[in-house]
Amino acid sequence: MPVIRSALFWAGFNISTIIITSILSVSFIFPFRIRYTISRGWPFFNLWWLKVTCGLKHEITGMENIPDEPVVIMSKHQSTWETISYQLFLPPMVWVLKRELLWIPIFGWGVAMLNPIAINRRLGKKSINQLIDQGKKRLDAGINIMVFPEGTRTAAGEKTHYRAGGAIMAAKAGRRIVPIAHNAGYFWPKKQFFKHPGTIKVVIGPPIETAGKSVSEIMSEVEGWIEKTVEEIGGWNEL
Repeated sequence: MPVIRSALFWAGFNISTIIITSILSVSFIFPFRIRYTISRGWPFFNLWWLKVTCGLKHEITGMENIPDEPVVIMSKHQSTWETISYQLFLPPMVWVLKRELLWIPIFGWGVAMLNPIAINRRLGKKSINQLIDQGKKRLDAGINIMVFPEGTRTAAGEKTHYRAGGAIMAAKAGRRIVPIAHNAGYFWPKKQFFKHPGTIKVVIGPPIETAGKSVSEIMSEVEGWIEKTVEEIGGWNEL
């Protein structure tokens, strides 16, 4: 049954991805807000389909911590799940991602319509300037920015180095940071075909001020809150 359930989910996921990104790739005539609304059909379908096929649900607390003004959102990154779901229940935002993703036919073209901050990692430290410049433009336009400070997915129960790019961008732009913790990696492990039934728990923390703080102080506060909350959330919670 787990094989059949997961296979059904992946079939629906792949089909919905092709459909939505195809629509988005020709949506350039519309303003960003309309393109973003169109894109929300993808997480809406896939979270429902994930529940139907794999018995995997989610529970969110702390929505009241999201301020009205644009912020930099920094989240734990354990799974593909958060790259799907956040777009549905968080306010309009753009993602920080590697520019190579935009070169993928149809998929990349659709993603490009959502105004991501596409970083050229080959530039090394110079990519920080790119992040700061593009990030400030998005924030000034009233759009939130999503950053995974770990840079890549980290297996559930593991910790890795947090990168400071998001904190530098927030400090330079004079914006606060909203941290997010979750345990999605226990139910949708990275690089695994199977999905496990249960309830993913997501906690949105109170905004962290960046004014008057060094980058190291900001990162210490962000990492400390996320890792402590991830530990408090725990792992498995079967149906």
